[in-house]
Formats: sequence, structure tokens, C-alpha cells
Amino acid sequence: MVNGAVQTCKESFHIFDKYLNFSNSIIFENFDPGACGQAYGMKMFDLKEWKKRNITGIYHRWQELNEDRTLWMLGILSPGLVTFYSLTCSFDRRWHVLRLGYAPPLNWTEMENAAVIHYNGNCKPWLDLVVSNYFVNLRSVSKRNNAAVYA
Repeated sequence: MVNGAVQTCKESFHIFDKYLNFSNSIIFENFDPGACGQAYGMKMFDLKEWKKRNITGIYHRWQELNEDRTLWMLGILSPGLVTFYSLTCSFDRRWHVLRLGYAPPLNWTEMENAAVIHYNGNCKPWLDLVVSNYFVNLRSVSKRNNAAVYA
């Protein structure tokens, strides 16, 4: 495997058919529409495998194939999905907590036990949009775990 990440099968917006155009024969012949995406806030890479498998070349090949912008919706996730398809080792979901930054309720115990918490929504704790209780709870978790908060 080249890539390690938390698979996002439970989040319906991270399923391949939400990003890729399966009416295009290139996509239809190469990918499973029900395949899981990966959380992009935290990944680990085996750089020796990356070089051995020419991952940069695979990425560029897919970008060239999508020059007419018919293979997938624009954005950062789709090129990564096609590049690392079947090359991703799945981490335990508890290792990287995502879904934060959306409207609470949140599972505070899950956050306390996580190695990484990820604000992949719009409600970042450092923005004025945040509900004060949400921010207070986050700071409490961060202080207890001697953790820093990053976007």
C-alpha cells in the first residue's frame, strides 16, 4: 500500500459515485461506484512505494484524461480518489475523528480518544461563527490532552 487513511464509507458524501462520472466509460471500467473515499485531513504515505509505483505519473495521467473535465467534479478529492484507488490501507476510524466543523452534537468521548481531530466543515473553532459552548468544550478537550488545534 502507498497511502494510509481513514476510510469514509459511513459519510455518504465520500462514496465514489458522488465524485466521479460513472456515465463515462473510462470511469465506469476502472472504478467501483460504491467504493469508499478517504479522509483527506490526515494521510500517511510510504514514499518508497510512491516512487516504485510512480504515483506522481498516475496522478498526472488521470489529470490529462480529465482535461475536458468530464471524468469528475472539480475539486481536490477526486484526483486523489482515482490516484490512490486500491492503494490505500484503512486506519481505524477512531484514530482520526472527522466531521467536526459541522453543527454539533459531537461525540466528546470520541474526540478525547482520537489521535487527530479534523475540522472539515465550516464551523471552525477559531471563527466567530462558532457556538460558544462548542468552543469551550473543544478547548477543554485540547487542554486535557495537551493537544494543539489545527485546521
